[in-house]
Amino acid sequence: MTWQTEFWSWMSPPTVQTAEVPAVGQKAPSTPNLTMPAQDGKSTIITFLRHCGCPFAEKTFLNMRALAPAHPDIHFIAISHSDQAATDRWLASLPEPEKNTQPNLTIVVDAEREAYAAWGLGTSSLWHVLGSIPGTSKLSKEGISVRPTESGSRWQTAGNFGVDAQGVVRWARVDGRADDMPDFKEGVDKVMGGKFETGGFAEAMQG
Repeated sequence: MTWQTEFWSWMSPPTVQTAEVPAVGQKAPSTPNLTMPAQDGKSTIITFLRHCGCPFAEKTFLNMRALAPAHPDIHFIAISHSDQAATDRWLASLPEPEKNTQPNLTIVVDAEREAYAAWGLGTSSLWHVLGSIPGTSKLSKEGISVRPTESGSRWQTAGNFGVDAQGVVRWARVDGRADDMPDFKEGVDKVMGGKFETGGFAEAMQG
């Protein structure tokens, strides 16, 4: 990590054409690196992370990682827009990195942000990023601090989705701020047949 990489993480990333956020009840989009539905007929929980090094991305991934063993019949996929090398180093730096390797947990690198765009996740506002700064102190009490940013943009928005075995979106939650934390248990409930529900920006877009 150098000051240059930290500097560039604050620059707006190249513009990509984003689709609408898929609503609950719609078919999930597919891209070459994220195909829906899963070929084995299982449901999928997906999280699109902020940049590697972001404490909120770390907390989100750790929450997903902790839930995966209890639901071997569901795929859990974390999407990183940092490049492969930076993503690998970030994963290795996390607590208990051996837990990153689980049969139903996958980390996909989407450095070109193709999947992010297909799922309606573009860049954020200044408030989206800066308004979350107080949340970093809360995470520091849990031992989660800002790590070096080697790749990726701080302006990329994050989001979370649940897709059933037929490839239909059953849960959608786009983060309203960088410090939003998804409830993956809610997502699991929805793909397993719970009441359809959305949250965050996806809910507002449907209202």
